[in-house]
Amino acid sequence: MNAGELREQDLAGSPLEQFQAWFAEASAAGFPEPNAMVLSTVSADGQPSSRTVLLKGVDRRGFSFFTNLTSRKGGELAANPRMSLVFPWYALQRQVVVVGRVDLLARDEVADYFASRPRGSQLGAWASHQSQVIAGRDVLERRVDEIQARFPEGTPVALPDFWGGWLVHPLTVEFWQGRDSRLHDRLRFRAVVEPADLGRPDDWTVERLSP
Repeated sequence: MNAGELREQDLAGSPLEQFQAWFAEASAAGFPEPNAMVLSTVSADGQPSSRTVLLKGVDRRGFSFFTNLTSRKGGELAANPRMSLVFPWYALQRQVVVVGRVDLLARDEVADYFASRPRGSQLGAWASHQSQVIAGRDVLERRVDEIQARFPEGTPVALPDFWGGWLVHPLTVEFWQGRDSRLHDRLRFRAVVEPADLGRPDDWTVERLSP
């Protein structure tokens, strides 16, 4: 594929293969966190909210990330399991937009990932009542001290029951390539079955969108 354009004949056969190719190029470009993605959710009363989270896995099932399940995003996804993701790779004039639905990841998969996290991040997951208002930074620091006493150095940090992971099952995956005069290339994979296998070409049709 030539830089600065995305033609149908250059597109991979599946959204998984195309995403992996672009992700590899974003990683090779030296971005500090190429797996950063903007997650948008909607509350029960229709109020949207967005935040940046980190992609922790992508396979034929979809995209996965981990979070506090009692956070704002956790509550909104539990009430309305529809969302969108945006991977903003600005330096390459590219973005990937995913629209789909979510399911909770199995607890054994969550436990495996939690065990792989740095100890400080494990303690932080316990200490932070994510999205809740607190009186000041000292409240958070006191909680960290309490959790450190609960799980002394040298002992494993247990998986919190309020911490988990979400698996995004895409309905559409759009690959956006910036071009001159704002006449960008937008090629979108749209699922023709649900749930669609991200790596199976027959589960998807490709559409070009006007910029």
